[in-house]
Amino acid sequence: MDRPETPTLDRVKVPADMRNFSNEQLRNLADELRAETISTVSTTGGHLGSSLGVVELTVAIHAVFDTPNDRLIWDVGHQCYPHKILTGRRDRIRTLRQGGGLSGFTKRSESEYDPFGAAHSSTSISAGLGMAVASDLKGDDRHVIAVIGDGSMSAGMAYEAMNNAGALRSKLIVILNDNDMSIAPPVGAMSAYLSRTISSRPFLSVREFMAKMAKNFPAPLERAARRADEYARGLLTGGTLFEEMGFYYVGPVDGHNLDHLLPVLRNLRDSQHPGPFLLHAVTTKGKGYAPAEAAGDKYHGVQKFDVATGVQQKAPPGPPQYTKVFAQALIAEAEHDDRIVAINAAMPSGTGLDAFAKKFPDRCFDVGIAEQHAVTFAAGMATEGMKPFCAIYSTFLQRGYDQVVHDVALQGLPVRFGMDRAGLVGADGATHAGSFDIAFLGCLPNFVLMAASDEAELAHMVATMAAYDEGPTGVRYPRGEGFGLVPVPTRGEVLEIGRGRIIREGTKIAILSYGTRLQECLKAADELGNFGLSTTVADARFAKPLDTQLIERLAREHEVLITIEEGSVNGFGGLVMHHLATHGLLDRGLKLRPMVLPDIYIDHDNPKKQYDVARLNSPHIVETALAALGQEALKARA
Repeated sequence: MDRPETPTLDRVKVPADMRNFSNEQLRNLADELRAETISTVSTTGGHLGSSLGVVELTVAIHAVFDTPNDRLIWDVGHQCYPHKILTGRRDRIRTLRQGGGLSGFTKRSESEYDPFGAAHSSTSISAGLGMAVASDLKGDDRHVIAVIGDGSMSAGMAYEAMNNAGALRSKLIVILNDNDMSIAPPVGAMSAYLSRTISSRPFLSVREFMAKMAKNFPAPLERAARRADEYARGLLTGGTLFEEMGFYYVGPVDGHNLDHLLPVLRNLRDSQHPGPFLLHAVTTKGKGYAPAEAAGDKYHGVQKFDVATGVQQKAPPGPPQYTKVFAQALIAEAEHDDRIVAINAAMPSGTGLDAFAKKFPDRCFDVGIAEQHAVTFAAGMATEGMKPFCAIYSTFLQRGYDQVVHDVALQGLPVRFGMDRAGLVGADGATHAGSFDIAFLGCLPNFVLMAASDEAELAHMVATMAAYDEGPTGVRYPRGEGFGLVPVPTRGEVLEIGRGRIIREGTKIAILSYGTRLQECLKAADELGNFGLSTTVADARFAKPLDTQLIERLAREHEVLITIEEGSVNGFGGLVMHHLATHGLLDRGLKLRPMVLPDIYIDHDNPKKQYDVARLNSPHIVETALAALGQEALKARA
């Protein structure tokens, strides 16, 4: 498509270029920035609605504050595309989320305007407070601004940080980007006027004077004066909660009206009040692009789309998505057992549980961006005989790890974890890759851990978890489509705990796969057969408990044993190696070769290239087997 005309935006290479713009020029800049963002995402895909919702905020913050000396932190980073365009990265913006291109999130190594990397939610206030305190200790003169969405305010970490910030009183400005929650009265001329007034120096001075005077009153009068001040402001602005935590609340303001935003931000910038401040800005997700405004959920993350119609490109029909298979399998189990409940942490569609909620609305719980709470909430339900399935992305389950250990595993509670996005995830990159769950769950006693090698196996594993009441269980499965090679059963079969399966028999080399690299293992076995190397391929199914009989058989009957998994070091391969070593099976000349994700963070790219970087595709398996056999294999290959 033709790019939009952007004469004002063309003048801005870095934020300093816009700081002498008039309000009218800044409004033109915002309009052009919105058009450029829409044009960009239509060609790259990515997070559209959230970025469109902060266009005016982005312009106002960079126009008022001295970034990058003043630190600007975007919580999660979904909304950072306009920020990237204004901060010297416009010439690369159409490489967004592509291999070698810009990240879809803020990233410290990418720009000095990204002081803190983010892709998980609710970290901005903590990081911002750390920066503010560090500036105080060093004697630096700078502002720290953290922009956090109302969704991220559902996480406890945000309130922990606010509680600490209120006590420390460092110069910190938190901007609450409120685009969904009904926590404020309608925004209009009166509330904009109040916000400008409350943030102004004269009003601050009056309040400080009254506060000092009140301290000289008798105790009952002082308490009454303080309560009257707090609740009067609470009635007018809705900010009592934030004030109770030690923040000076300003708002709400119209987050799309630069005539409201600019004076308020300048007042906060110039205030001598020690802080911290909370500016409440009400915005509309997808603002300025009708399809995105009408369907915020569908335009949160988008594929490439036609700007004129809003129609997103759709891939041709293919095998079922693992997420959908998980959801349908869980629904099938719930139809036969009314004790089954489903829990997610603000990801109903991402985990497929929106389908479960339609079928069983009273048995599905979205707890908000609160993974710690989700895990312990599930544990509490398990103590009462319910069968909770906690569906959380592998990378987000990291946020609830202490609860998994202390509240679930240590007590042996039968909480079932569905770990979506296990392994590499393409365009979302390292922040969302489920690389570590095998290792961080595999070290916990009495945990049953499974990995699906295909869609049918996932259905069977959901059924297995539903039937298992002896302790915690987990199944990992990847992002995207399955293979379409096997029919998915209407309802899964219960697997024998700790039993793998042989897929292909051989004599020389054994490949033991944990998860969806199984098809690559079969391809590798075919190629090794071309060299006259007979190869066994097995599907482990379980990392805990291990199928020790299968592993010992593979070790005794083959010269080379390769384990392969889409996880970090110290995962499945480590568990196999430990068993073989403690049982003396490594003393007989067995050539054991674990294949895992490399000890690096793999950047965003298409999945095929990511697997090449990880060296987990069939050619790499073949290479590993031939290298293990050494000279004999080289002769066979010649």
